[in-house]
Amino acid sequence: MRTIKPETDEQVVSSGWTTAIAILMILLGIIAIAFPFFASVASTLLFGWIFIFAGITQIVYAFQSRGAGKVIGKLILGLLYLLAGIFVVVNPFKGVLALTLVLGITIFLQGIIQVSIAFQMRRISPNWGLMLVSGIIGIIFGIFVWSNFPFSAIWLIGTFIGINLLFDGVWMLTLHSGQRRTSQ
Repeated sequence: MRTIKPETDEQVVSSGWTTAIAILMILLGIIAIAFPFFASVASTLLFGWIFIFAGITQIVYAFQSRGAGKVIGKLILGLLYLLAGIFVVVNPFKGVLALTLVLGITIFLQGIIQVSIAFQMRRISPNWGLMLVSGIIGIIFGIFVWSNFPFSAIWLIGTFIGINLLFDGVWMLTLHSGQRRTSQ
């Protein structure tokens, strides 16, 4: 009879969650690619509402702080969050432009980090190459955003979110399955 180490049990338990998250990311990626305009506007509005709630929370926190300097700094930060969120929710198309620029930078940096991690994973997982490809694609997409900004921002942000989610879901699914096979 074969005994299972506690570490293996944790991998098996987390494998169900990892697989579910990977599949969800793949499905969301496909939906975003199919409807890039709606994905762009929806993601922008989501960020706008997050900023609004963060601003309200920061303002409440500021009034609970002690000392004038702390209150004023936190209040200003809260108001900036709140105003940025309101601006994005009221003007989602201008928000899409701003979010496109931020997303391009984020995807570029994520790509650099993924390439670095992929090279570290090459000894651990036989599927590290997919993570490497995902990182390289992220770097290329980041550069593409900067070079085409602002002309294609409306469809670009939704398409990039979709492609990024799709590739991240695929590498998560395959990387995890490769680790599970080697642990058995």
